[in-house]
Formats: sequence, structure tokens, C-alpha cells
Amino acid sequence: MTDESRRIAARLDPRSPLVIDTRELGRRPGSMHTLSRSFPAPGNLTVDVVGVPVGSPVDLDLRLESVMEGVLVSATAQAEVTGECVRCLDPIMRSVEVSMQELYAYPGRERDVPADDDTQLPELEGDLLDLEPVLRDAVVLALPLRPLCRDDCPGLCAECGARLSDDPEHGHETVDPRWAALQGLMSMKTLDTDDVHTTEEES
Repeated sequence: MTDESRRIAARLDPRSPLVIDTRELGRRPGSMHTLSRSFPAPGNLTVDVVGVPVGSPVDLDLRLESVMEGVLVSATAQAEVTGECVRCLDPIMRSVEVSMQELYAYPGRERDVPADDDTQLPELEGDLLDLEPVLRDAVVLALPLRPLCRDDCPGLCAECGARLSDDPEHGHETVDPRWAALQGLMSMKTLDTDDVHTTEEES
């Protein structure tokens, strides 16, 4: 094993389901190879309150195409997403499907790009490519930042925390603050009147 091969092996594990071996494709422009695989989800396909649970199944369909610059990867991934509704905190479970495409450049291949272009393509490492960063970006971008159990979820009561979807008529009696002081005076007057009646009865 050469020093370069050892370096590549140390970085990418060919046994990982997201490390793709392109040897069957070769480096002949125009050749194509397809494959499908299922694997347990890694632990970084999440945002705040929603995401793909670690270890849950992810189904991946891949198409690898050899082009002049490298290997063009087109892929579709499907997974189950779980989380909490941001309004009522009910659990959410639904499917997500994402599409992705990335060009992996051959190592050391010079690209004909403008001098001020600071973009950098991921490179093949030997015959291996790592799909995990591309999958992570595609899934995370597809996740809702404010997931809802349904679009018209009414949420929770701000006063008592009751689920408003369980009782559409739920509500609390409120007193206009402009009348609150008057209501207090009327209550005090009622108490004073009761005291007078009690004193007269005792007499």
C-alpha cells in the first residue's frame, strides 16, 4: 500500500454506507453506474425540534456518471422525520424525500474557472467519495424550521396551557382593565352592606 493509499484509507472508511466506491465506473467520460442502499441515519440530520432519528432507516438511490472533471453524483434519499409541533407540542412523524446532485472532482484536476471564483468542489479520494456532507445539507435544508402538526393548529391556551384543538369553545372570562377598579369598589360596597345587615340583625 502506497503512502497516498494509506492516507485515503485513514480518512474514508469504504465500509461506510455513505462512502461510495467509483472503481466500477472507471474514468471514461459517459459511463454510468446506479445503485441503491439502505443504512441507519447518522446523528447530524436534525435542526432544533425536528429531524431524522439517529439509527432510523434511510433509503438512498444513486446514479454515478463519469465526466471530464470527475464523477457527477445524482441521488434521492427518503427517511422518516420526527419532532414536536411548535404550537401544541404534539409529536410529529412524516416522511421526507430530498434530491441532491454534486460533482466530485478528480484529485489535482485543474478547473477552467474565473480567477475570482472561490468555490471549491469536493474531491474524490482515490476512487472513493464521501456523500455524507451532501446528504446532511440536503436533509437539513428540507426540514421545517417551525414544524406544525397541521397548518391550522390552534396551539395551547396562553393562560392554562390547555390544548385548544380539544375544545374549540375553550376560553377564559376576562375583565376590561378599565372596569377593574370599579368592580373592586362595587365588591367593597357589597361587603360593607353585608356588615351593616349583620349588625342590625344582631341588634
